[in-house]
Amino acid sequence: MRIALALGDAGGVGPELAARLMAHPDLQDHEVIAIGAENVLNMGIEHAGVDLNVTVIAADDLCQTLPARHVLVDLANCAPDGITIGRSNPAAGEASLQNFAAALRLGQAGLVDAVMFTPFNKHSMRLARPAYVDEIGFIDAVLGAERSGREFNVLEEVWNARVTSHVPLRAVADRLSIDRILSSIRLTSEVMAAAGKPGARIGVAALNPHAGDGRNFGDEDEDIIAPAVDLAVAEGFDVKGPIPSDTVFVRAIRGEFDAVLTMYHDQGQIAIKLLGFDRGVTLIAGYDFPIVTPAHGTAYDIAGQGRADLGATRAAARLGIDLASMNPRRDAQAALAPDWATAAVEG
Repeated sequence: MRIALALGDAGGVGPELAARLMAHPDLQDHEVIAIGAENVLNMGIEHAGVDLNVTVIAADDLCQTLPARHVLVDLANCAPDGITIGRSNPAAGEASLQNFAAALRLGQAGLVDAVMFTPFNKHSMRLARPAYVDEIGFIDAVLGAERSGREFNVLEEVWNARVTSHVPLRAVADRLSIDRILSSIRLTSEVMAAAGKPGARIGVAALNPHAGDGRNFGDEDEDIIAPAVDLAVAEGFDVKGPIPSDTVFVRAIRGEFDAVLTMYHDQGQIAIKLLGFDRGVTLIAGYDFPIVTPAHGTAYDIAGQGRADLGATRAAARLGIDLASMNPRRDAQAALAPDWATAAVEG
């Protein structure tokens, strides 16, 4: 398998994690195309204290035959004076966006089986590009996607999908609809089937305390969520809800559900990170190739100290490889246009 690995925020633990991952035995039978600045990866190698044999190539070299080993595509886009360890920085944010766009272009061209990135920092990215919202919107723009993907947080014991993601909490209720919830159930089942888990049992979390408590705490659970669940059941999905969000993950961990569909970001993130912070993976699904990343952030508080835990990053790589192997797409004849790097960077 061949993975495109976009180097994340240079001020966080991303460079260290990239170096540790590329040096790990898990990846020795696979090819990694890391994308970013050579000085950033070298910094990560130093922080990680690993020996890493990686071939450094220019962006134009990707239009040629690649060596069958790990390579770094040096975009030379993050000078040392643009790195502030442990703090957000517009130069690091811009480099993260460029690296990610380039990795996505490789996936779109069919040169890689999966795309991965080490943690981004959204504040850095917005300092660089104020219009940036989140990864899904960026992916859609770079790929010209006809259908937006969704984020999943994945542990071996339970998956978490969500109906809304990076939106203010006050906006969540207005963004819920029967169609949106039903499409989220369908996509959850589709993605889990592609991951080797057909017929997934899905618990749908309520929005309000006690699932609205008979409309005492809101109408959304009875007027929006319950009808969506009923329609999903009629379509043949194994789904139950709305279930109060303070018990739905308990029921999942006890074996009743394979996945929990939550209505907003932290409703699921808190549970998943409590259950397995050092194992959690974020999967962005719904595109032609899997996109994965560790579910934790840039960990500015320990950046540059050689203390980053590789667990979630290894799990992300394994998930990307597993998904790609079950749904092969890479084209042996794929080729990039000579100006691909310019298009990606401007992405």
